[in-house]
Amino acid sequence: MTSIRARLLVSLFALLLAAAALMGVITYRNVLAETEAIFDYQLQQMALSLREQGEIASTEANTLADAQLDFVVQIWTVDGRNVYASRPHSSLPARALLGLATLNVEGHAWRTFSVATRERVIQVAQPVEIRERLAARAAWRGVLPLLLVAPIAALGVGWLAARNLAPLERLTRDVRSRGGQSLQALEVRGLPDEIEPLAASLNALLERLRGSLDAQRAFVADAAHELRSPLTALKLQLELLRRAGNEADRDAAREALGAGIERASRLVEQLLALARSEPVALAAMESVDLAEIARRAIADTVPYAASRGTELALVADAPLHVGGDALALGLLVRNLVDNAVRYSPNGARVDVWVANESSADGRAAVLRVDDAGPGIPEAERARVFDRFYRRASSAAEGSGLGLAIVRSVAEAHGANVSLETSPLGGLRVEVRFRAGHESTPA
Repeated sequence: MTSIRARLLVSLFALLLAAAALMGVITYRNVLAETEAIFDYQLQQMALSLREQGEIASTEANTLADAQLDFVVQIWTVDGRNVYASRPHSSLPARALLGLATLNVEGHAWRTFSVATRERVIQVAQPVEIRERLAARAAWRGVLPLLLVAPIAALGVGWLAARNLAPLERLTRDVRSRGGQSLQALEVRGLPDEIEPLAASLNALLERLRGSLDAQRAFVADAAHELRSPLTALKLQLELLRRAGNEADRDAAREALGAGIERASRLVEQLLALARSEPVALAAMESVDLAEIARRAIADTVPYAASRGTELALVADAPLHVGGDALALGLLVRNLVDNAVRYSPNGARVDVWVANESSADGRAAVLRVDDAGPGIPEAERARVFDRFYRRASSAAEGSGLGLAIVRSVAEAHGANVSLETSPLGGLRVEVRFRAGHESTPA
């Protein structure tokens, strides 16, 4: 049973049934006890009233002898002779026990009350069977209203359950009626306190999905725009190769085509890297060694640096653990090191620093990359993080995605990226994780 309504109704009906049964049993037993007490009281009052009379008048004797009267009166002398019986009966108690007693005579139970005077003993008796029948009737009359009210209460419980679950059903209908592209927020007004957090969480999820879809649409549009030019250039270069009239022209066309393919390949790789760097695509955060990640990223860049004669240096005295995604952080470091090598002159030096430094908020992990390139003027430092932005004065070829990837990964890890002037004469990129982001290695 997975329906909340069904579980609620079954639980409430079961509780109502159990409560009605318990109340019925208690009421039945209480009425029985009260009726028994009343009958005993009647026996006592009748016996005590006869005790005060010297003799039983004829009119009173006729009343007591009425066959419809449940009570039987017997009187004995002090020496045990039966001197009076209100009416004949096949099995009357032959002896008296003072006070209240229950006597069995020839299989018949009698409830008796006896009182003694100086001259006689008076006993008033009543068949237990009649008492029990009358008591049971009275008890059932007490329970009957409860049995009649229980179904009405059950209907009321069902109506109340449906009324209180109506906001949840309205929310369900709202969600079910939406199309795949409908990401508007759900209406939370009028929802119960237990359901409102769920609706608020759904709205937050829809907001994140809207932002993700908007980012994907923008990314696809930008990627399509950026890929159009290199693909067009490749077509032209292939056409030039086909039309080349001599071997020298063909060699030049093949070289230009190879360079174009290399540029297009790098652009595609960076587009894929940018898509993987989106926060929604990151894996679960875990404790990773930032120094080891930087070491591996530098090792991946060594062949390219060697082709340009660039020296790579890593300064990391000890392991430094941060909470993050190892693949994404590796992508961040590789892009920074690759940009530093690409924009530095041949034979230059690139320094990579990994340190745990003090800040206003406490100790924080810091990653720095220094190069000897042309740097970036302060006026353009804010724009270079935009996708596909390339400086007009830059001599190196690029897609304008490297720093966009760095910023995307850093934001996903709660880190800040800043650009400064490097002591080597070029650009310093600093990635500072927020204080407390470090974790003790396991």
